[in-house]
Amino acid sequence: MPTLPWVKPNPAPPHTRAVVMASHFEVRSLKDVPRFFLKSLAAWRQVRSAPGAFGASLIARPVKRSFYTLSAWESRDALYGYAKAEPHRSIMNGLRPTMRRSTFTFWEVPVEELPIGWDEAKRRLADQARTDAAGAGN
Repeated sequence: MPTLPWVKPNPAPPHTRAVVMASHFEVRSLKDVPRFFLKSLAAWRQVRSAPGAFGASLIARPVKRSFYTLSAWESRDALYGYAKAEPHRSIMNGLRPTMRRSTFTFWEVPVEELPIGWDEAKRRLADQARTDAAGAGN
């Protein structure tokens, strides 16, 4: 399971809060994995210099067609600015047809709690996936 460890693109000011986002992506088939993985690395390079990014990590499980991201930001505006900027925007639009499922979850923490552990992120993603599935059933 390749994991890119937590990096800290920008220092977090003490005694503030961070917006945390965790995501889980599952691609449709194994043939989509190499492309998704390579594009993920381009987005990873972008986050390492993104304004307002306090930290990020990535887990790739290629055989399971599964990818996880975890990041912390100074604000939702900083996170959304990254998501709308190139190359991230084009990457996500281009990969949309390869996606089987995606889950996103957001929460806030004091910056002193960074980095967030993967166990907590995966628990929150599982909770969000259950909530999303329940909402889809209505």
